[in-house]
Parts: sequence; structure tokens; C-alpha cells
Amino acid sequence: MTCAKKGRAANRPCAPSRCPRLTGMSGRDLFCQPRRIRRGAALTLVFASVLVAGAATGSLPEANRRTAAEAGRSAARAPHRADVARAAEEAMADGTSPMEAAQRAVSRSGDRWGAVYSPGEYEEFEETLDGEYTGVGLWARERDGRIEVTRVGSGTPAEEAGIRPGDRLRSVDGRKVDGRPVTEVVAILRGDTTEEPAGSSVRVGLQRGSRVWTETLRRVRLSRDSVTVRELPGPVTLIKVAAFTKGSGSAVRRAVRRSPAGTGIVLDLRGNSGGLVAEAVTAASAFLDGGLVATYDVEGEQRALHARAGGDTTRPLVALVDGGTMSAAELLTGALQDRSRAVVVGSRTFGKGSVQMPTRLPDGSVAELTVGHYRTPSGRGVDGHGITPDLEAGERALERAETILTGLGR
Repeated sequence: MTCAKKGRAANRPCAPSRCPRLTGMSGRDLFCQPRRIRRGAALTLVFASVLVAGAATGSLPEANRRTAAEAGRSAARAPHRADVARAAEEAMADGTSPMEAAQRAVSRSGDRWGAVYSPGEYEEFEETLDGEYTGVGLWARERDGRIEVTRVGSGTPAEEAGIRPGDRLRSVDGRKVDGRPVTEVVAILRGDTTEEPAGSSVRVGLQRGSRVWTETLRRVRLSRDSVTVRELPGPVTLIKVAAFTKGSGSAVRRAVRRSPAGTGIVLDLRGNSGGLVAEAVTAASAFLDGGLVATYDVEGEQRALHARAGGDTTRPLVALVDGGTMSAAELLTGALQDRSRAVVVGSRTFGKGSVQMPTRLPDGSVAELTVGHYRTPSGRGVDGHGITPDLEAGERALERAETILTGLGR
């Protein structure tokens, strides 16, 4: 399962080289990934949790998806962790960069999700899994070569400066951003090159219609509740899980227990790019009375994930998904669908079902390589396929979910 702060997995301590990780990427529009898209396997929780840049959550074009066979071949081409570690050790002995040597090895491998991180990047990722992050409080995406603000967090420096969704980012710290990957723009916004980004400032050039201006924003440490709950008419309890960060699974369980008697539940996983698999399994335990959640293999060894006993198996349940639903969120969706516990509504999920395992390199950097894939309880492979909803729905998905719950309740 996935490593968290200082290499935790399933709430048990483990060494970084022994703990597999299941994460996902969000396609064209990415959350907070430093510099290179290939480095995004582990930082996908940064994508989902950090209020600095964002991802569109619509279905991905068919051309951006891969078949399970292709995904399997990619995993087969992935270098053994020992090979990457050896390349790093040889580079250290030669007086060259172990991290760069490992990056070259991963790049040559064809491993779609393989990545190498500096010690600082990896530490930042682990902090993000704990629900903390540094940023200015805005999401952004690339559109037609330009960077556009898609969302502004409440009470953040970006909101206080009057920045709105739809504003165009023209420059960051004097550097023009048109035509640059959104990942690079986000790295500058976050202050990835600053030793202590929290408290530092960043100048942002903006445009809204014909108005062009500059704002100086202060980077701050922020925290975010990845689970939000609200009551809807019907009666319906809407549980939105933005990412599976530490404690999110227990938050889902509490929300289900506290939901008024007689209400149906909508579990909104749209735009959830994954995270800690242990938290997704805990969330599954809110709706299942034990049993299988998923199976996965690590370098040929088969393993299984099981829900805890005692979940609520009687409330009507609808799960909302889309093309931004990835990895651990797909694992949860597949379990609820295969075990006939939920009606899945929305659009096909992303299709990130591979397992990455981190290896610490001599210079303190971390390499993550694909070592296997997970499957739903019925044996379906997710990687390259995604999960097809029971009912296709677009912008009116929540409305369709409420209608379904009315019927299930009756």
C-alpha cells in the first residue's frame, strides 16, 4: 500500500525501499508537479491536495488512455529497483549525480509512472499526504498555451488579493508563462527553488479581459480537509472526498455514522487523484461488512486488501466518478461496484492501477518504480482501462444520483 510520512504504509512503519505506493496522475491539467511530468507518480497527492494548481476532471480522450496489455508491457519493461540503485551507486563512486543517473535509468525503462525525487521533493510530498502544504491558494490549468486560474481557495492569499477563476496568469516572478508547461509554472508558484518557501513572496502577473495588473502574494502553510459533508434535500448526505490523505478514511466512516437515519449517501470521488491506499480501504469499510477490497501484486507476489467488519451495508449509496478519479479512488469505486454496494454514476475513470515502490538512493533522493498492478474484487484490471460507471452522466451527475437514491430508498 502507499507510503505516507517517513515511509508509513497501512499505519505500520516500513522502510522506503519496502513500501509500495499506489498513486495517480491527472492527465493534461496537473496539480503542483515540479518541473517534469514523468516525476508525477508520487506527487499526485500534491496535485490533488495543494491549493496551488489544479486539474480538469472531465473524461480523458480515448487517445490518452492505454490498454491493460500496454500497461502490463510497461511494467515488464520497468527496471528492477536494484538496477536503478546500482546506477546511482556507480554515479556516486564516479563523483557524478546519483539522482541524475537514476533519472536516466528510469527514463530509458519506459516505466510510465517511474520517477525520481530529490530529498526535498519527497519530504514535501509526504507532508502533503498529512494534509499540509505550502502555496498561495489557487488552482490553474493550461488552455491553448496559456495558464488560466480555475479555482481560488477560500481565505487564501490568492482570494485576499482578489484573484478570480478565469483570470489569466501572464507571468510569475517576472517570467512569462505562456507556452510553458503548467508543471513548471506551478513549481515557481510553490517556491520549489526556495529553501523556505513559506513566508516568501511571489509576484504574479494577471489579466482579466483588458485589465492587466500584478499582485504580490505571500506563500503560506495551509491545511485542507480532504473530506467535506453536507446535507441535501431528499434526504441525501453528500460526502466529497478530494484526496485520500491521512485520516480521510476515518472521516468518511464518521460521516456515514453521523448521517441522519433514513438518508441515502452520495460518495463524490470526482477529481480525486488517489493517495493513501490504506485510507481508501478504511473508507470502503464504512460501506462494507468486511471482505475483499482489492488484490495487487508486487514483483509477482500476490497480496490482498480487506475491509473491516461492521460497515453500513443498508443505506442506499451512489458513487460519483469522472476522468479525474484515479488510483486509490478507483480501487474504492471498483470494490463498491463489484460487490454491488453502490451504483456508480458519471464518466469513465482515469485508469491508474499500478503499484510503485520507493527506493532510497545514496544521496538521499528517492526512486519510485512500477512493481505491479491492482485488481478489483472480481479480478478486473484498472490500469489503462479505468472503471466504467453503471450510468453515464455529465454535469448533471449529482442530480441523477439523487434520483437514483430516491428509487433505491423506495
